[in-house]
Amino acid sequence: MFFDLNVPVHHPQHSSAQISKKNKGKQAQQPAEVTYTPAQVAAVEARLDLLVHLGYTVVALNQTVQTAVVPKVHVNILENLIQQLKPRPGIVILKRLTIVLDQESEKGFGLTPANASIFKPYDLIALVPTTLSTLSLACLTHSQPSVLTAHIIALPLTLRLDFRMKHTLVRTALKNGTVFEINYVGALGGENDTVLVEAGAAESGASAKRNWWATTKEVTRLTKGKGLIVSGGVVAEADLRTPRDVSNLITLLGLAQDAAHSASTSAPKSLVLRAQTRQTYRTVFSDPVLVIPEGTMPTPSVTSTPTISSSDTRSDKKRSREGEEGEDEPPQKKGNANGPENSSRKKKRKKNAQEGR
Repeated sequence: MFFDLNVPVHHPQHSSAQISKKNKGKQAQQPAEVTYTPAQVAAVEARLDLLVHLGYTVVALNQTVQTAVVPKVHVNILENLIQQLKPRPGIVILKRLTIVLDQESEKGFGLTPANASIFKPYDLIALVPTTLSTLSLACLTHSQPSVLTAHIIALPLTLRLDFRMKHTLVRTALKNGTVFEINYVGALGGENDTVLVEAGAAESGASAKRNWWATTKEVTRLTKGKGLIVSGGVVAEADLRTPRDVSNLITLLGLAQDAAHSASTSAPKSLVLRAQTRQTYRTVFSDPVLVIPEGTMPTPSVTSTPTISSSDTRSDKKRSREGEEGEDEPPQKKGNANGPENSSRKKKRKKNAQEGR
């Protein structure tokens, strides 16, 4: 079972949820429903068919939002799309929301309990920190177990980071169950998601490939190969690779073959299972009630009282009498062990004395 938890989906008519300085004081409009044309649905179908052909069985469609999630303008573009896709037996399609964190996100990016209903339809929540402060928020605050836990931290690998990742931040995020994502599209120099490029969280070209290798090696060194997942993040179909090719590519970062294989199999599987528990976090469960199906209860057996025979009573009375008689007899004095021998000697001496007279 191979996973690709980053398949970008972008709707041309839908702009990312972002508040500009001009519209800060204006009343935001209610979000409208997003509709897909048959050509757009056919393009997504072709992408999914190619992923299935390459060997992927679990795929996550990714919606990317810049800066923050604003309840009044945010639209879930994946809900309507998945309903229009044809069923594929044995293939699991998940919904993922990625939030790009910048300097404006330090004030808040909508990941609050008041907006829990917005994030509930999504199976996975990912954060892309671009500054040291947002990385600290993602690793320390939003990795804590809650209804709004961030499951994935996807660093902008194609950029040259202007901050240094601290060992304590990475270890804390891994301890809380958050994983770090590596998108292999940067190693190929392929096209990135449009929203990421507009937000300044991704770039293409030769310098992007150099930055990808340098940053990814640093992430691998800090995590020691634990808590890593490998995804695509591919926009062009020509950049898609099979899971075996991806594992061979990741081994060039210094990972062992088994660790590179688990980055696209067991690690994302455990991540998805942990993400499902987000729906039942801190819920109230009723007291357990034992329900026994009919016909399986054993019939209660009738307990019979033991009968006492007359012979038993007689033997008991006889034993009690013997015990009473033994108590009435005075205790015998203990004599010397050589008592009979001494008495016979005395008699002999007495007889010899009489004869001598």
